[in-house]
Amino acid sequence: MEDYLVRGIGEDGQFRVFAAVATNLVEEARRRHDTWPVASAALGRGLTAGLLLSANLKGDDLLTMRILGDGPLGAIIVTANAAGEVRGYVQEPHVDLPPAQEGKLPVGAAVGKGFLHVTRDLGLKEPFTGSVELVSGEIGEDVAQYLLTSEQTPSAVSLGVLVGPDAGVKASGGLIIQLFPGASEKILSHLKKCLLDMPPVSSLVNLGMTPEEIVSRAVNGLNVRYLEKNPVRFACKCSREKVGDILAAMGRKEIEKLLQEKGKVEVYCHFCGEEYIFDAPDLSVFI
Repeated sequence: MEDYLVRGIGEDGQFRVFAAVATNLVEEARRRHDTWPVASAALGRGLTAGLLLSANLKGDDLLTMRILGDGPLGAIIVTANAAGEVRGYVQEPHVDLPPAQEGKLPVGAAVGKGFLHVTRDLGLKEPFTGSVELVSGEIGEDVAQYLLTSEQTPSAVSLGVLVGPDAGVKASGGLIIQLFPGASEKILSHLKKCLLDMPPVSSLVNLGMTPEEIVSRAVNGLNVRYLEKNPVRFACKCSREKVGDILAAMGRKEIEKLLQEKGKVEVYCHFCGEEYIFDAPDLSVFI
């Protein structure tokens, strides 16, 4: 199934919903960063959350999410844009912890205690950053707390990554439902019951359900009018040309020093894992 995200309005404007299937892009992130299962689940949830939170961005707007916990995973950094492109990394990709319960990866324990920071760069004079203390480290609950505290929007957030026995990502997806002011108690009670009864979103994706089908399962009979359906993908803005521009800006003396010490320059992109190598002939053009 292709990765894509939908955005819709429910029951005559009483709530809005965002849902995404992101299996392929999370698997690409796992492959690029060589993440172990716990790190794959944490990073995958972060990437999916970034996509869902950025669904209302326009033009060159950019969202950056930083999960800074004191657990063994270290920092998780994600950026997403209005085009459905997301990239990110986990500071310590090779983390292995015993499961707290059968079949559930201990993401919360691996993330630990700390803070979630979400920065929205909307092209204004200063980007806006909202910060909240991590509730559980499970990421979905933490994003819901951020939306309630920083954006005053009561939200239900479900994020999931299913990792297979071979450590590959079998399924990944996410769902956010947000109530608008004035939503009826009947709608609120109905959604609460539906979400409590709903299986993990990764299980639904693993069954082959589309974002629309996941939404239908979550709202169970309520009317939803879809406004957008957009593809999403893992994408990074780095390139050999951009790295070359950075090296050129270092100046002749610094480049000559690097040539003397190492004979080449190796530049690694944290966001996508791409490595750029410039040997002596490559660097000579900057001298």
